[in-house]
Amino acid sequence: MPAACDSVLEDIEDIVSAEDLKPHDRQFVRKNVFPKVRKRNSQKNIQPDDDPPSDSIIPGAQKIWIRTWGCSHNNSDGEYMAGQLAAYGYKITDNSAEADLWLLNSCTVKNPAEDHFRNSIKKAQEGKKKVVLAGCVPQAQPRQDYLKGLSIIGVQQIDRVVEVVEETIKGHSVRLLGQKKDNGKRLGGARLDLPKIRKNPLIEIISINTGCLNACTYCKTKHARGDLASYPIEELVDRAEQSFQEGVCEIWLTSEDTGAYGRDIGTDLPTLLWKLVEAIPEGAMLRLGMTNPPYILEHLEEMAKILNHPRVYAFLHIPVQSASDSVLMDMKREYCVADFKQVVDFLKEKVPGITIATDIICGFPGETDEDFQETMKLVEQYRFPSLFINQFYPRPGTPAAKMHQVPAAVKKQRTKDLSQLFHSYNPYDHKVGERQRVLVTEESFDSNYYVAHNPFYEQVLVPKDPLLMGKMVEVNIYEAGKHFMKGQPVSDARVYTASITRPLAKGEVSGLTEEFRHAAQNGTNWKAQPSAEILVKTRPSSWMALQLPWQQEGGGLKLLSVSLALLAVLVMFYYGGMKTEL
Repeated sequence: MPAACDSVLEDIEDIVSAEDLKPHDRQFVRKNVFPKVRKRNSQKNIQPDDDPPSDSIIPGAQKIWIRTWGCSHNNSDGEYMAGQLAAYGYKITDNSAEADLWLLNSCTVKNPAEDHFRNSIKKAQEGKKKVVLAGCVPQAQPRQDYLKGLSIIGVQQIDRVVEVVEETIKGHSVRLLGQKKDNGKRLGGARLDLPKIRKNPLIEIISINTGCLNACTYCKTKHARGDLASYPIEELVDRAEQSFQEGVCEIWLTSEDTGAYGRDIGTDLPTLLWKLVEAIPEGAMLRLGMTNPPYILEHLEEMAKILNHPRVYAFLHIPVQSASDSVLMDMKREYCVADFKQVVDFLKEKVPGITIATDIICGFPGETDEDFQETMKLVEQYRFPSLFINQFYPRPGTPAAKMHQVPAAVKKQRTKDLSQLFHSYNPYDHKVGERQRVLVTEESFDSNYYVAHNPFYEQVLVPKDPLLMGKMVEVNIYEAGKHFMKGQPVSDARVYTASITRPLAKGEVSGLTEEFRHAAQNGTNWKAQPSAEILVKTRPSSWMALQLPWQQEGGGLKLLSVSLALLAVLVMFYYGGMKTEL
C-alpha cells in the first residue's frame, strides 16, 4: 500500500500548486461559500467537565464541613465562621463525605494536633475537596510545604471567611493573614456581634482578649496569636446580654491568658467580671478560663469575692507546668513555685470548695529527675481534681526546640508516672450522699446521661430526661468516679429554668445583625470592612485583587448605573451635534 505522501517536499510552499486560487481570488468566491451544518454528537458521548469555569459557579449553594481542634478560643472562632457561612447561604454539614469544601481550624500547641490537621488536609485532597485552612498552625507558619497552594484565613480575619470560601470554591487560592488595627493599635480580633452557630445552644464562648504578655520558650501559640489585645468591656457585656436573649444559660470566658485582660486598654479582669455579673440572669452561670499565676496575684482579694458569687463557678484553671524553679526559669514563665502555691492556698481559704485545675509538662529540656520529683510532690500535696498532663513536644521555631532534649523514653516514663499518681486518688468520694444544685447543659459522650455541673464546676451525670436540659435542679449524689459524680434529681425540689427565653435550635444561626440579614436576603456578598487587601492567586499565574467592583456589595448595580449614564450622555451629545448642523 502506498504511503500517504510518496514525494518529499523541499519547502512548505510546494504544497500550493499552480491550479490553486491566489489569495486575492479567494475574496471573490466567498459569496458562493455556504456553511455546512454538522450534526451534533450524541449526548452520551459528551463527557461532563469536572471543573467548570469559575464564573459558572454560584457561591453560597455548597455544603461545608468544619473541623476544629484545640482550645475554647479556637472553638469560638469555629462557631463564628460557621455562623457567617450559614447566614450567607452555605449549608453546614456534619457529613464530611458530602461536603464540597472542608474548613479545617487548627491548633499548634502540640505535635499530635498538627499531625491530625496535616492528615485531614491530605484526606481532603485525596477526596478532591476544596480546602480552607484556619487557626494557629497556618497563621504561625504559612510557608510550610504542605500548606502550599491552599487558601488560608488568619485568626484575626475570621470575619472575612465568606470571601475566602467563595474564592476558594471558584478555584482561587486566597491567603488573608493580616492583623486588625485601629489607628495603629492592634485590636482583639473580629467583631463580637458576628453571626455564629453555637456547638451547644446553651453555652456561649466569649474570647475576652487574644494573645498574651508572656514569651514562654515552648509556646507556638504566641507566634499565631501575638501580643495581648483586649476587647472593650462594653462590647463583651453586650455580647453576653445578647447571648442570654438567645436562650444561653452558661457563659465561658476564654483567651490565651484571661488574667492579663485589660492591661493594654487601661482596665483589668475584676472590673470586667463585676460588669458581667450584673448582666447574668438568675439561674445562669459564668465560667472563667485559664489564667497564669503572675497576673492573678495582683487581684487575689477581688477574685475571691467574684468566685464566691452565686452566679460564678468557683473554678479556676491555673497552669503551673513544673514545680521546679529552674525549669520554670528555662520556660520563661515569670513566676516561681511559691507564687503558684500562694494563689492556690489563698483561694482555697477564701473560696471554700473551689476547684483548681492545672497543667504540667513532663520532660521539658533540661528537666532532671530531682526537678520531676518536685512536681510529683506538688501533685501529691494538692491532689488536683483536674490535671492536664502533657509530654513535652518541641515545636518548630520555638527556643525550647533548640535546647538539649530529654530522651524520649524518659519523657514517656515521667508522663506515665505522673498519670499513675493522678489516678491513685479519687477527689469526689467524700461527696457521696451530698445534696447539690446543678445546671444541666450537655449530653455525655456515651449518650447515656446528661451532663450537669455543680457550683464548683464538678461534673455530675444525671438521668437523660429531656425536661432537665437547660434546667437548674437539685440532686442527691449516689456515686462517684475519678472524673464525675452521679446524681438523682430530688423529687420535691424546684426545677428552675435557667434560660430567660427559648434557646436556639441546634445549628440555628445566632446574632444576625440587620446588615447581615439584608445582605443574605438580597443575595449580595456581605463583606466586613477590609483591614488589608486580599490577593487571590488564580490559576495558572496571574494575581488579581479580590474585591473587584462587581464583587463588592452593590457593585453590579453601580456598574450598570454608571454605564447607562455614560450612554445617555453620548446619545445627548450625538443628537445635540446633529441639531447644531441643521
